[in-house]
Amino acid sequence: MIADTAIVHHAHDIPHASAGKYVQIASILFLLTAMEVLLYEVCFGHLREGMGSFSVALAPHFVSVLLILSAMKFWFVAMFYMHLKFDIKILSWLFGFSLMIAFVVICALFVLFTYNRTLWWWSGTW
Repeated sequence: MIADTAIVHHAHDIPHASAGKYVQIASILFLLTAMEVLLYEVCFGHLREGMGSFSVALAPHFVSVLLILSAMKFWFVAMFYMHLKFDIKILSWLFGFSLMIAFVVICALFVLFTYNRTLWWWSGTW
C-alpha cells in the first residue's frame, strides 16, 4: 500500500505544461495553419491577382514553405501534446534522430527532383 502511494505521488511530481501553455501552443498552431492557408491563397487562390509579382515569385517555393510550416506544427504537437518535452531524454533524442533522418531524405528528394526538373521539365510546372 505504501509503495503504491509512492508511485502515484512520484507520477504527480513530473513537470507538465500548464493550461495557459496549452492555450499558447494552440494559438501558435492556429496561426501556423492560417499561414498555410494564406500561402495557398497567395500562390494559387483568390489573392493571386492582388499580390502581383510577389505571388509569381512565391509560387515555385510553395511546397518548400508549406513543408517548413508543417514541420513547425509537427514539432509543437510532438513536444507538447505528445509530452516528449517532459519525457526522459533518450526518447527525445530517439525522436529527434528519426526526424533528422526523415529531413535528410526529404532534402535529398528535393535535390533530385530539382535536378531532374532542370534536365527536361524546365518550362513546365511541378
